[in-house]
Amino acid sequence: MANPYLLLWLEAPLQAWGHDSKFGRRDSLDFPTKSGVLGLLCCARGARGLQTEWLAAWADLDMHTVAYVPRNAQGQPLPRLPLLRDFQMVGSGYDDQDPWQTLLIPKKSDGGKAVGGGTKMTYRYYLQDMAYAVALEAPAALAPEAAAALQAPVWDLYLGRKNCVPTEFIYQGLFDSADAALQAGAALAQAKERAFALRILQGEHEGEVLTLNDVPLQLGTHKTYRDRRVSVQRWDATVQEP
Repeated sequence: MANPYLLLWLEAPLQAWGHDSKFGRRDSLDFPTKSGVLGLLCCARGARGLQTEWLAAWADLDMHTVAYVPRNAQGQPLPRLPLLRDFQMVGSGYDDQDPWQTLLIPKKSDGGKAVGGGTKMTYRYYLQDMAYAVALEAPAALAPEAAAALQAPVWDLYLGRKNCVPTEFIYQGLFDSADAALQAGAALAQAKERAFALRILQGEHEGEVLTLNDVPLQLGTHKTYRDRRVSVQRWDATVQEP
């Protein structure tokens, strides 16, 4: 039996999809990572622990993504908004002698004071006003559970970070192929007056080829990942929406 494809619609004022960020600087890719999408499914399922067997069932499967932006009157994409940068100070202004306030001050893994003091400065970057149609190949045996979980999630769903709240239902159906799923995504984009901006294909194709360390193999305290090759094709006069 062929594997079906889940169509996920990821739309929000802000999204963040980091893949190599450090604590002090949290960057975002132009598109959702596979680890972010599978993490979203785990939230929907209320999954805890390592999840090694569940992740192994998804690791080699396909994921195609099409990005959409607001369009002008001629149907062409409007210029992308720049990344939004948010500056934060974590652990500032707390009394380390107060047993409750000290819980909010960053510490080392052994509970000792962080290097350079307890206050940490961070820069966090967000995509603005983007929408993504994600065609995610699902193991046939696990697809019904994933679809049901997305429609009645155990935990809150968010698009990369907890302040990135979706503004549309994420689950948009189960389809026999990636093409069928993405056609449904294109119809939804048309209804929302959005235009094609870029697509991300798994594997090596025409366009910019990237290597991402975004295939999760194990969750929990000590997360592990492996690499995935993707091709990014951006809108121009020759690359149109599929």
